[in-house]
Amino acid sequence: TTPPASTSVKRACDNCHRRKVKCLGEGTKPCKNCVTAGLTCTYNAIPQKKGPKGSRARVLSELRETQQRQSQAGGSSQGTEVPFDIRTTRLSGLLTSNLINLCVDYFFNNLYPSHPFLQRQRIQEIITSMDHSIEAYCMVTALCAWMMIQPDMVIPPNVALHGEAGSMNAQNLGPVLLEEVVLVRKGYNYVENPTLLSVLTSFFCFGCFFCLDKHNSAWFHLMEATTLAQLLGIHDEETYKSGSSLENSRKRRLFWILFVTERAYALQKHRPLSLYPAIALPSLDVDPIDRKSLSGFLHLVNLYKPFDHRFIGLWNKVRTDCLPTWLISLQTQLRELLPEYLDVTEVQVVDLRTSQQWLRTMVWQLSISHGFISSVAADNAMNFKYPIEISRDLLAMSTQFSQQAMEVHGIGLVEKFFDIACTLVDVMAVVPFQQPTFELGPRDYLNRFLSLISSLRGGQQRYLPLLLSKVHDVLPNMQLPAYRGVTSPSNLTSNARMEELYEDPASGPSSHSPTP
Repeated sequence: TTPPASTSVKRACDNCHRRKVKCLGEGTKPCKNCVTAGLTCTYNAIPQKKGPKGSRARVLSELRETQQRQSQAGGSSQGTEVPFDIRTTRLSGLLTSNLINLCVDYFFNNLYPSHPFLQRQRIQEIITSMDHSIEAYCMVTALCAWMMIQPDMVIPPNVALHGEAGSMNAQNLGPVLLEEVVLVRKGYNYVENPTLLSVLTSFFCFGCFFCLDKHNSAWFHLMEATTLAQLLGIHDEETYKSGSSLENSRKRRLFWILFVTERAYALQKHRPLSLYPAIALPSLDVDPIDRKSLSGFLHLVNLYKPFDHRFIGLWNKVRTDCLPTWLISLQTQLRELLPEYLDVTEVQVVDLRTSQQWLRTMVWQLSISHGFISSVAADNAMNFKYPIEISRDLLAMSTQFSQQAMEVHGIGLVEKFFDIACTLVDVMAVVPFQQPTFELGPRDYLNRFLSLISSLRGGQQRYLPLLLSKVHDVLPNMQLPAYRGVTSPSNLTSNARMEELYEDPASGPSSHSPTP
């Protein structure tokens, strides 16, 4: 409602009065501040005596959330057909065309090989529809948030930001964009009438929360993405009997990305599974230009396929039907899944080779948890020394990895190195090993892991202290080199400190692609 035309004294609208900002209204239509902030401009409040001032950003957030709750309670948001004008939603300067283009380019230059479900032409169509499509707005904003959180993302000088975003760097802008997506999505019902954009938005939100170490929120949004995908039927082969071959190929890729991500997350965080490998893999012949990236992605899918409901059930200790012959067969399968030469991108080679050795380590850990490991086992996969072999194989391959190809994977790659190195340390503590003078052995492998982790973005700050602490606890007599900026192992406490470092979100956000 607006004040009557006869009002002689200019008065601030309710929202500007709450925010303690100059009202830019004319009394007969919504003020410019409310339009920019996406608020309903009203003049209903009774003037009160002045009180203590609060944070303008906090007040703005409270106002928007209150109005959205009132809108939802009134039943004004039905499905995705809710009227939308980008000017009433976007915070001033939050998204610019240059910033969007920067994020899209970053995605295709760095993350596309492991997430080959977007198409440049289709993305441009979605961007052009942002002004009137709330689904498009949320998807593009979520994608930009995810890209901004990536460890090596830098906003160049030619990408101008305005308003509240003007003074932010990439890593600070990412969470702000994420908050915008979560807030805007509260204003419409994307669950009852989901679209592919809904699935993508939820997946990008998962990526953001995962990078920020907010794993409850990450898990929620990953499950939301898989549930929306199932509501759309992309897990069902019948869905693909209609539609264009190119569009169906992208849907298949999206399903298999969700499939791989869910399995990787289930292993890392002991979560259950919801997706089954019920549809065919995307064909290399549908989009020949994309053949190399898709080929690498299909290798990744095949690496994770064996980690089915049976394995995850055993991993999560909700099943007990574990057999040593089955584990030996699984190890053999993992060793043979990748060819000696991979005709894929360098970034994918790093991902595939590291994931293969990490998964071999996970199977060995399941084997030892069931008491199947022995120093005299007939099969090498059931021997205590098997993690030494895994470390040797991975580190031999890592000499061919460029720094840039590793950095693209962020903390995700560091976590895998860390897991394998910790398993190696545990083995070194219980297995006597006589190392020949002129040959590399476990100590050399451990030092190489320490060097790798310390050289990667985010590794030195978090995972290097963790690994040094573990070595100090388990191998107290082992001499280690000093690492710049890292507390001496002798000054680190044992497992309690390790858990603190591992769980404490205050140790800083860790950014990476969620897909292994």
